[in-house]
Amino acid sequence: MVSESQALPANRGEVISIRGSVIDVRFNDRLPELYHRLSAGENDEIAIETIGHLDDRTVRGIALNSISGLGRSSTVTDTGKPLQVPVGRRLLGRVFNVFGESVDRKTPIVEGEWRSIHQKPIPIGDRATTSEILETGIKAIDLLAPLERGGKAGLFGGAGVGKTVLITEMINNMVSHYEGISLFCGIGERNREAEELYRDMKEAGVLDNTVLIFGQMNEPPGARFRVGHAALTMAEYFRDDAQQDVLLLMDNIFRFIQAGQEVSGLMGRLPSRVGYQPTLGTELSELEERISNSASAAITSVQAVYVPADDFTDPAAVHTFGHLSSSIVLSRKRASQGLYPAVDPLQSGSKMLTPTIAGKRHYRTAQAVKQTLANYQELKDIIAMLGIEELSQSDRQVVERARRLERFLTQPFFTTEQFTGKAGKLVSLQETLAGCDRILNDEFSDRPERRLYMIGAIDEVKKSDEPGKTDK
Repeated sequence: MVSESQALPANRGEVISIRGSVIDVRFNDRLPELYHRLSAGENDEIAIETIGHLDDRTVRGIALNSISGLGRSSTVTDTGKPLQVPVGRRLLGRVFNVFGESVDRKTPIVEGEWRSIHQKPIPIGDRATTSEILETGIKAIDLLAPLERGGKAGLFGGAGVGKTVLITEMINNMVSHYEGISLFCGIGERNREAEELYRDMKEAGVLDNTVLIFGQMNEPPGARFRVGHAALTMAEYFRDDAQQDVLLLMDNIFRFIQAGQEVSGLMGRLPSRVGYQPTLGTELSELEERISNSASAAITSVQAVYVPADDFTDPAAVHTFGHLSSSIVLSRKRASQGLYPAVDPLQSGSKMLTPTIAGKRHYRTAQAVKQTLANYQELKDIIAMLGIEELSQSDRQVVERARRLERFLTQPFFTTEQFTGKAGKLVSLQETLAGCDRILNDEFSDRPERRLYMIGAIDEVKKSDEPGKTDK
């Protein structure tokens, strides 16, 4: 019996131009369609994706891996299909690259269903019409920067402020308390960071309900440019077929824009403002618009965002902010004070924090907390110069409330139990609101502020006042 691949003659062409990762190939028979995967090299190990038609015989492609050994007149074969990745529950606990190949030294995934990395977003008519908050169980985030179910949140923070710990804790809470799936996508991730994250997730016990996919920093820009699309194809299976909520974590969305900038430059396109590619908005939208909810489940994304030179008017930052519904800013100063998670309460925010969506009580409490902490920030200079004794009685009360609020918004994490020796706490939004309201009403003004540090719900303060419990 003759198979389909044997029945159709292979569509082959030859390389006529190489500029970095951009390859021009001339075909004599059929012209490959856009996004088709082309293969070259002795063992077809070089993968090229078609990204443009130059004329009726020539295509332009971007190499997704090393082009070592490729030269002019080299033979290129059209595979007849786009780049594909595997989907299904068999992906859980595994690590992949942009080609859907496992890189965790476990049994390769070959059989089963594979899907194209290029999929259309859910039509507007098929999406849920209500805005809903996704609780994370982390007090500072749920109170001040609540996540939108099916929305996108930006996570701003440099090295050493607890970004990875916050990501692993979100994954743990999603898996253990919401029976959801977590998917981590590393775009331009360092090899060291990827290996450390894999090991941390394994030790925290959250790996079995997580999928990891990486386009590493040492790979060509084509791989970093497409790994986000590959991750979304995997996530869409769990949302649409398994009807499970998915938490998609992307680190770093700026490196996706950077990869597109490299590809655009190699293709010879005229640069736009500040040297960015003229197609920046389109490319980012193609990725971001696939992150959404459906009638039965949702993909909620938390994206690490790098802001070049802290310039929030940079085109990359402006285009990214247009897609975000929440901003979580991690503060190095708070991290140095031991206030973990180091969420900056005054810079973080969310579009969900309105009376109509979050509710009047949540909105009112969050505004009162922010106002108290803002007043404390203004008083810090006076305290540093003159001392707290020089403040008026009302200002002293503001300082006491603010310091107790700062400590109450800290929280022991499940994923750090082995390091801190403290059991992790998952705190509901109602418990967080109740605790903040009671602190704002000076209910704990007679307790040492250290009693509120690294606890879960506010009722744990009373437990520490039981007979036999003493401050140390």
